[in-house]
Amino acid sequence: MSDTDTSRFIALVLRHKPEAIDISLDEHGWASVPELIAGVSRTQHLDMAILERIVAEDEKQRYAFNDDKTLIRANQGHSVPVDVELAEAVPPEILYHGTGEKFASSIDERGLISKSRLYVHLAQDVKTATMVGRRHGRPVVYEVASAKMQDDGFKFFLSANNVWLTKVVPREYLCKLCVTEN
Repeated sequence: MSDTDTSRFIALVLRHKPEAIDISLDEHGWASVPELIAGVSRTQHLDMAILERIVAEDEKQRYAFNDDKTLIRANQGHSVPVDVELAEAVPPEILYHGTGEKFASSIDERGLISKSRLYVHLAQDVKTATMVGRRHGRPVVYEVASAKMQDDGFKFFLSANNVWLTKVVPREYLCKLCVTEN
């Protein structure tokens, strides 16, 4: 298996299905590194050197080790209930959300909801949001009036890998942008 495939499997385990390899996450999403390596190694080769490389080279910086590298967790994107100890943060005036065209009518009607995840994920720029949207088909990008939301009492958090998170974005704070594909 490639590092990319292994990384995707680790993301699945640490964000959604720790039971897939018979490990558990603590209340902050941390898993034992030796248990993760042993669990993943049942189906594909993984050792500490490979895991360190995956964590260091992951372009989205999905994972974090604790100081002595005995624990690992996903930085965000969980569907299992964990508290990744995010500090509340003041968002920029505008943030962006990328999605696929097939989800736009639902978003137009209901706003952004976290669905199976703990938070709605927001990007700091249109380019990143467009890339995220492209993973779901033809991309649609929404501008989010994040400063106005915060003024109105909504809370925002910034993950360790610079993804902005909030619980919900009501439709009155959204504006659909026109995305041109090259």
